[in-house]
Amino acid sequence: MKLSGAIFDLDGVLVNTVPLHFKAWKTMFNEYGHRFEMEDYLKYVDGRPRRDGARAILKELNGEELKVATDKKQSYYLKFLEEDPIEIFQSSIELVKAFEKAGIKCAVASSSKNTLKVLGKAKLTDLFGAIVTGNDFKKGKPDPEIFLTAALRLGLSSKECIVFEDAKAGVESGKNGGFFTIGLNRHNNPKELEVADIVVDDLADLPYDKIIRITRER
Repeated sequence: MKLSGAIFDLDGVLVNTVPLHFKAWKTMFNEYGHRFEMEDYLKYVDGRPRRDGARAILKELNGEELKVATDKKQSYYLKFLEEDPIEIFQSSIELVKAFEKAGIKCAVASSSKNTLKVLGKAKLTDLFGAIVTGNDFKKGKPDPEIFLTAALRLGLSSKECIVFEDAKAGVESGKNGGFFTIGLNRHNNPKELEVADIVVDDLADLPYDKIIRITRER
């Protein structure tokens, strides 16, 4: 494989907004009388479009009611995003910079419609040649449309790109699109990511030189 592009999920890969999302989802679901814990977040919500996540829990709501619920979640998230700091995974950012220095194009691809806000707050926007947000595709993960869109914007095919993901649905999305896919085990559950080509706890465990060596052998 000749590696020409790298596509990074945002939440859980480049930045840690999981605490903010979880707090927003939990606040909203509790209003509807549903208990919501981190295991529910990881199983039903993480990496998926907002409406799909809400539908997985609020099965009793119709379409319009579901929209009200997702709007509530969004308002809570934006409030927490404004108030709370964002943790940046420095090892991931260092890898992005190493790729860019070597001429490997980099993109962000996230299901979140808040992607530009998060990148802006974290001051990461200028690092990427392409940005795909939840506004840019129709089929949510594990459908590969999100990553295929990112590859297209980089002017590359899936066979030339590597995908970095921390969620089960995201890893499946990458593999379904024909991408070499690396899973980040942020939640101490590597079995959820086993479909990935490689699973690591952090990208500090997989430096640029090692990635190049591995991909050349594929």
